[in-house]
Amino acid sequence: MALDAVVLRDVVLEAGGKRILDGLSFAVARGETLALLGRSGCGKTTTLRLVNRLAEPTGGTLEVLGRAAAAWDPVQLRRRIGYVIQEAGLFPHFTVARNVGLVPGLEGWEPARTAARVEELLRLVGLEPATYAQRFPAELSGGQRQRVGIARALAADPEVLLMDEPFGALDPITRRALQREFAALRDRLGKTVLFVTHDVREALLLGTRILLLQEGRLAFLGPPGEFLRAEHPEARAFSAELRDDGAGAGAAAAGAP
Repeated sequence: MALDAVVLRDVVLEAGGKRILDGLSFAVARGETLALLGRSGCGKTTTLRLVNRLAEPTGGTLEVLGRAAAAWDPVQLRRRIGYVIQEAGLFPHFTVARNVGLVPGLEGWEPARTAARVEELLRLVGLEPATYAQRFPAELSGGQRQRVGIARALAADPEVLLMDEPFGALDPITRRALQREFAALRDRLGKTVLFVTHDVREALLLGTRILLLQEGRLAFLGPPGEFLRAEHPEARAFSAELRDDGAGAGAAAAGAP
């Protein structure tokens, strides 16, 4: 079995006459959480979209789960990858149970197996099935919807999770609680995670490594402790946010592996 779940080699993506990604190379080991950090428009979300073939590179090569991304049937690949976005992206006319059981149903699971999986995952993310399974997304708080989104992404037991600023729209207290819950869940399940954020504290708390993007190029790649000592100007700009907020720096440093 290949050690790396995702590998990019000299990946380029151009659109509308603009180079969005420029020679991007990195590998994500199985079981690690790579935090993709950077300013808005630097290429973080685009990188996720390449991994599950919602976008195609115009240069370079990309491998997912040991195969060239281009060799995967896009639908089958996406069913092997969990995707969590801001505001969860739930179907509003589906109950919580139907949202979580969507991919297992598409994969042809028996209804009883799907129902058992839904109950298991709702408990895993802290939602009692008897209380929440038959509710609709509009009946949930923002934090509860994000929990459902995580449960749905895990439903078919994917090997890779893509998370695109999943906690960015939440209030600070709920966001911190979900960050800690996700960190515990990640350690328990051992999934490979690519986690997009523009919040340096979140990257330090959740990432086993941090990949910093600047204008589509790799500016830094390494563990959180090395990031805090990095001399690259963009890394120093993000670290300055922590120095300007001593309490935030202490919390982030305590959370960094």
